[in-house]
Amino acid sequence: MGGSLVCPDEIDVLFLKKFKNFILKWIKRKKKFLIFVGGGKIARRYQKAAKKFKVKNEDLDWIGISATVLNAQLVKSIFGKFAFQKVLNNPLEKVKTKKKIIIFGGWKPGRSTDFDCVLAAKNFGAKRVINLSDVDFVYDKDPKKFKDAKPFKKISFDGLLKITGQKWKPGANLPFDPEAVKLAKREKIKIIFLNGRNFKNLEKVFLGKKFKGTIVE
Repeated sequence: MGGSLVCPDEIDVLFLKKFKNFILKWIKRKKKFLIFVGGGKIARRYQKAAKKFKVKNEDLDWIGISATVLNAQLVKSIFGKFAFQKVLNNPLEKVKTKKKIIIFGGWKPGRSTDFDCVLAAKNFGAKRVINLSDVDFVYDKDPKKFKDAKPFKKISFDGLLKITGQKWKPGANLPFDPEAVKLAKREKIKIIFLNGRNFKNLEKVFLGKKFKGTIVE
């Protein structure tokens, strides 16, 4: 879940209420969730300030990780007793719990929550990752800046890498971390991109119906 959904400018309490209700509805239907929360604007604002002091990339990464943990702590708290008791960081950790919701923040410098999420999918045996952001599709360029941005309903891993580039940079505002794309390709983990605010559309994914979004496989 992109940090932009949690805190676009101010914390979006209405979105969090809807998100909570949606997830709990599917918990009752025997679904289990690993939820990774990004740093979003909070991370980028702090990183922008740090860049004025020419700090090294590792420090920028730690700033971003701290922002993800802050957002993740908030998301964990809204689920109360339904979530694992603490925010986790290590996507390779073996977790023994009866809780149906586990919340993660960022882990190590040099990687993003996108990468951690795909790593956890591999570790937990999940075959797909759903990336929730504030846009409807993956586009060939930023749709917020370019009105002629072309959306993709389906795209290959290599096609996505042409859009994202090959390397991750701290605070990069990309559809997905390139290193995470490469890992998903190797592990044959499908990535689905959706607008996280459209819960009726998200439900279609769970019901196996046609939905509005981008499939990467």
